[in-house]
Amino acid sequence: MLNNFKSPRRVVITGFGCVTPIGIGREAFWQGLRDGKSGIKRISSFDASGSIVQIAAEIPEFDWEAELEHKDRKHVARTVPLALKAAREALHDAKLQTEDMTLEQRQSFGVILGTGGGGLAFTEKQYGHWYNGEGNKASVYTISSSTHGGTSSELAMAFGLRGLSHVVSTGCTSSTDAIFYAAQHIALGRENMMLAGGVDAPIAPGIMKGFELMTVVTKEWNDAPERASRPFSNNRSGIVIGEGAWVYVLETLESATERGAKMYGEITGYGATCDAYHRVRLEENGLEPARAMTLAMRDAGISATDIEYVNLHGTSTQLNDRIETQAIKQAFGEHAYKISASATKSQIGHPQGASGAAGIGATLLALNESI
Repeated sequence: MLNNFKSPRRVVITGFGCVTPIGIGREAFWQGLRDGKSGIKRISSFDASGSIVQIAAEIPEFDWEAELEHKDRKHVARTVPLALKAAREALHDAKLQTEDMTLEQRQSFGVILGTGGGGLAFTEKQYGHWYNGEGNKASVYTISSSTHGGTSSELAMAFGLRGLSHVVSTGCTSSTDAIFYAAQHIALGRENMMLAGGVDAPIAPGIMKGFELMTVVTKEWNDAPERASRPFSNNRSGIVIGEGAWVYVLETLESATERGAKMYGEITGYGATCDAYHRVRLEENGLEPARAMTLAMRDAGISATDIEYVNLHGTSTQLNDRIETQAIKQAFGEHAYKISASATKSQIGHPQGASGAAGIGATLLALNESI
């Protein structure tokens, strides 16, 4: 299958775009992070006044209709305009214009996105039309636009990209996995460029109710939403649901050097494990998250003492944060006490499958600002 494979090509990130609860665009996201801005507020997209949970990290003042042609606005999930906006910024940042590329170049330019819920909120809305006797309001594309895979297809169509078009859905790690798979395809010579990242938009009545039933979302901060997401605090009480899109341009180091492109960083290692324990809960001992970190360091050819910073998952639940702390100590040993760490979700809530891409974005911006 890899008869033409010689040696792995080095993969770098040359473009970055995002739509987030603390700012639309890379610069606004970075400014929000630096200012300690919270994107968590009372829910405005629907009436949550009678709900147990009335807060979320929504994207403010996002003109999603501007990202779509009028004929398409009724027929796609909210994840699509979010991803389109982020992808456009990433391509512009990388100084790439796909309309000027040859067919051959676009045939080796693919898309891999990670998402947790995909078009689930869109599905909920369409079902609402049907069950309320308003079936004529439902989209004829309800089925196709409700699937996870439709999001990458929309990006491929928008930019004329003829390489692979995939969506990864592995829960909170979806976008982290998507970025690795994109990098792997480039490293192995299967694609030359990739759009990769994550998008999720799960803030809808039915979805929020589902999280309530799992008892993982905080219900104690409706009157002080900006204080609700409290990773690793003693009085943390649960997740705050968020939304957003973080998309990157990946290419070979050789290509980026030839183009004179700005490079945010190089992807050098990845690790993934599964504790095979529970549908939604980590095993108490934290062994598999620790092993995943160890595998990533081994893949990159570095040791634990080479690590200076960790962007934490930090969901703000009692269980997850305790187990993650334990896993960090197992993976890094005594060096764990010397590592700087932070949890981006304290400001943007939990964007589900886009979480990894969000953390990567925050880390890349900090690195490039020498913070």
